[in-house]
Amino acid sequence: MNDMTQRKFPKITQEGLDDLRQRVGVKIEKTVEPWCYEATRDNIRHYAHGIGDDNPLWCDPDYAAGTRHGDVIALPSFLFATNRIISGYVGGLPGVHAMWSGANWNWHKTITRNMAFRTEAYLKDLIEHETRFAGRAVQQIYHVDFYDAATGDLVADADSWCFRTDRDQARENGTKYTEAKAKGRKVWTQEELDSYYKYYEHETVRGAETRYWNDVAEGEELPTMVKGPMTATGFIAYAQGWGGLYIRANKLAWQLQQKHPSAGPKNKFGIPDCPERVHWEEEFALEVGAPGAYDYGPERTSWLTHQITNWMGDDGFLRQAKCQVRRHNPEGDIILIHGTVVRKFEEDGRFLLEIQQRAEQQDGELSAMGAAIVELPKR
Repeated sequence: MNDMTQRKFPKITQEGLDDLRQRVGVKIEKTVEPWCYEATRDNIRHYAHGIGDDNPLWCDPDYAAGTRHGDVIALPSFLFATNRIISGYVGGLPGVHAMWSGANWNWHKTITRNMAFRTEAYLKDLIEHETRFAGRAVQQIYHVDFYDAATGDLVADADSWCFRTDRDQARENGTKYTEAKAKGRKVWTQEELDSYYKYYEHETVRGAETRYWNDVAEGEELPTMVKGPMTATGFIAYAQGWGGLYIRANKLAWQLQQKHPSAGPKNKFGIPDCPERVHWEEEFALEVGAPGAYDYGPERTSWLTHQITNWMGDDGFLRQAKCQVRRHNPEGDIILIHGTVVRKFEEDGRFLLEIQQRAEQQDGELSAMGAAIVELPKR
């Protein structure tokens, strides 16, 4: 074992937890600058392309002009780019690893082109858990409200959470990935890849063909959506649209590390570098107990909503979405997202469908669980 794997990271302490509990319910007055203040045409497109979504309603103004919206709108998950806290910029417990692990979203308004945002956030709860990944872990839950800066209208609200874990404990004693590490990573043949690429070939965006509530039945299955195979390049493509949390260059990186030393664990060259590199640097990912460089949590949530928006069409509206991340998706994995309509109902004059989702990697292991509420027009 080399020197890098021998180093020790900060741990969860009772003192740190007691300090953090003092922040529960307190509005966060000053937050880190978001990646996007506004839903510009380019910002929307960059986010959509970062998750592999080419829906013309987000990406093609000429197409969107012919829809009821009259212009491009933002995909629902774009809001991850407008607030750092919803995406995992957690406070407290400096140097303790944070794994973004889920969110519950509610949308109230369509995100129109050039809409500017104001957000408010607070720490909602801290819950201690015992996990196979790292033993003791702390679930740190935040609530964020998203407002149209021009009108003051509430556009969306969400809870999201990270699990704070001891990196050394996860690496040395965690059992979650024992079997996966022993088995080794998958090396794909072209024939195997082609069997999954067929999903891309047949992926359909419902678009202008209105899907009516009347025509959907409970038990109906959504087309399976594929994401992957996972690559560091794909993870970086998401960071380009989403902005990342700690990705900074040169002077700006130095300034961040001066203010928050734990935001710069040293790399193999002895240089402080961002903790976010678990998503593209294999060595560092292994140090924190992950099975390899892995995808972003908000990215995975966005994949689940991508399946829904493809299916519902231009005239649908995604009201709610929930996602629980259950494992890392390391480089090489392929993810299949399945969805089923489980309930059809009316509420407050709206015609709604509840959809359950399950994302599995190629061997059938659970990657994420999701649920959504979709509003559709009625004939």
